[in-house]
Amino acid sequence: MRVSVVGAGLGGLALAQGLRGAGIEAEVFERDPGIVARFQGYRLVLDPTGFRAVRDCLPTRWHPLLDEIVMDASAEQLVLDPRLNEIGRLGAGRTGIVVDRQVLRHLLLTGLTVHTDAALTGYDVLADGTVQARFAHRAPATADLLVGADGVTSAVRGVLSPRTTPTDTGVRFVIGRTPLTDEFAGLSKAYGSKIAGDGVSLLLGAMRFRTPPQQAAEQLAPDVTLPDIGDYVRWAMILPSNGSLEDLTAQDAVLSRMEGWHPELRALIEQADPDNSTLLSIRVVKPRERWAPGPVTLLGDAIHATSPTGGNGANTALRDADLLRRRLIDADEGRRDLLGAVGDYERQMFEYGAEAVRSSLEKLPAFAPGAKLS
Repeated sequence: MRVSVVGAGLGGLALAQGLRGAGIEAEVFERDPGIVARFQGYRLVLDPTGFRAVRDCLPTRWHPLLDEIVMDASAEQLVLDPRLNEIGRLGAGRTGIVVDRQVLRHLLLTGLTVHTDAALTGYDVLADGTVQARFAHRAPATADLLVGADGVTSAVRGVLSPRTTPTDTGVRFVIGRTPLTDEFAGLSKAYGSKIAGDGVSLLLGAMRFRTPPQQAAEQLAPDVTLPDIGDYVRWAMILPSNGSLEDLTAQDAVLSRMEGWHPELRALIEQADPDNSTLLSIRVVKPRERWAPGPVTLLGDAIHATSPTGGNGANTALRDADLLRRRLIDADEGRRDLLGAVGDYERQMFEYGAEAVRSSLEKLPAFAPGAKLS
């Protein structure tokens, strides 16, 4: 069996790793000109399902490395005012496993065949039931299955399910990273909490590696090369739906909304890495009607993009990857036919994917009143 995966995000790479481990040929096609060509996000919290999924997709020899580059998440999820006084609670404290997205992505890339500068322009299902993907700057690729793991603006979805389109909630947020130094020790109670300002919300999260990733790879898995990243604070300011950045830099846009805030909070933004601060929009994709059975399917944000306030986007994409991996192994080993395997994956994925989008939108108004939820 041959599988073409379009998109080198976490979900697509986890699937490719899982198939590779089962002896199934998988190639990844990424539209970006290079693997690190653009912002890829910072820390994320994996729930037990998401962490188990990525672990099961990786070779067992890398499990000790994976365990060394993560940290346990435990946060009270308080609501604080700009002077760091507690004024409420968001709900039950959140637990899980914290991982850096860039570090995890580099681990997932190891050993895979990844073609960059490979923007999909379309595909054709051939007479023999295989599918041929067409690209702007490279020769077509033929496989038994084409998987669109290419995000909110998925080119694969545009052909497979053209009426499934992203919804812009109108909410924007600025995200950045600041080295975690002793200067910010006093902010510890704010990690995992929401700081509620005048029409904006600031969210902080600490990333503390058990062992620095580059060092951990050298010690535990010499065939893996991981980025040289130290501990940091990930911060994100959610702006009102009618907010404007007024041509400011990402950092200045945040600071302009922090007048009178606690000096440690302002220092955190002032000392952020300017090359890793960016403005993003919150768009969602709701899985709607199923497409006709065939050798093409979707995974992750391409079919169920969630609001980051739900904390379930990466978890759901990794769940997709592991479920589809298992079904394709069944097909490869003759326990069921390919279309039946893919159909079973899609039935389950549509159900939990729709719920992930719904629950993420349900949480959005607590951070951004006035968001478009329809």
